[in-house]
Amino acid sequence: MARIDDLVLTALRSLEAKPDDNAAQSQKKRYSERVSEVVALAIAEELRKRGLREARPAAPGELGGSGAERRMAGGLGAKKVDITWATEASGLLLAISIKSINFKDSKTGNYQKNLVNRRGDMLMEAVTLHRRFPYAVLGALFFFDKGAVTDGTTRRRSTFENAHARLKLFTGRNDPAGRDEQFEKFYLVALEADPQFAKVQAFEVGKPNEEVSLNSIITELLTMVTERSPDFYEMDGEDIRSLS
Repeated sequence: MARIDDLVLTALRSLEAKPDDNAAQSQKKRYSERVSEVVALAIAEELRKRGLREARPAAPGELGGSGAERRMAGGLGAKKVDITWATEASGLLLAISIKSINFKDSKTGNYQKNLVNRRGDMLMEAVTLHRRFPYAVLGALFFFDKGAVTDGTTRRRSTFENAHARLKLFTGRNDPAGRDEQFEKFYLVALEADPQFAKVQAFEVGKPNEEVSLNSIITELLTMVTERSPDFYEMDGEDIRSLS
């Protein structure tokens, strides 16, 4: 198991037991926030181990002060970003947005209800950051409860399949002059989280039959960072090395 897998799975096992689908909205909201929080801390820790010393978020005091998520100035106003790597010399180099849908809708019995709203939030984040930092590499990890993979019927695709179709236009920004609303890379992640057991399965949007590892996701994003800043950084295996 790669280090990033261990970090993320350990973080997910630290969560409290998932509330029931019929629990109070405040409980479900807090649980979803915690999923994003623990995953962000785990991924940022991996980034720091790979050479991105300023990556946030971090535990209090780990970066010499507050290690909380950054509030980045953007082209359409300031925006809090789940995971960031920014330096004084280059500004924002890497950002990763994390969203999740963890609970069935009580009326429909599926996970579709908030898909469009979550998509809108993420695309606005991409526009805001790319307007100000066109060379920044933006990644997205959209987590779904594992039930979203199998909630389809004979008349409707599963939520997971539907998400691939609805988000395919918004991944693959390979040129800094590309569309602001696109992410460089966008991934869907099927999630099972429990204090006793955790599992994730990740897929690049638009490729629902090609599972990818968390390790390869991070390496691909870092490779794109070095390709856009070749005078300052290069890959050293799976890590980033500064040339300054």
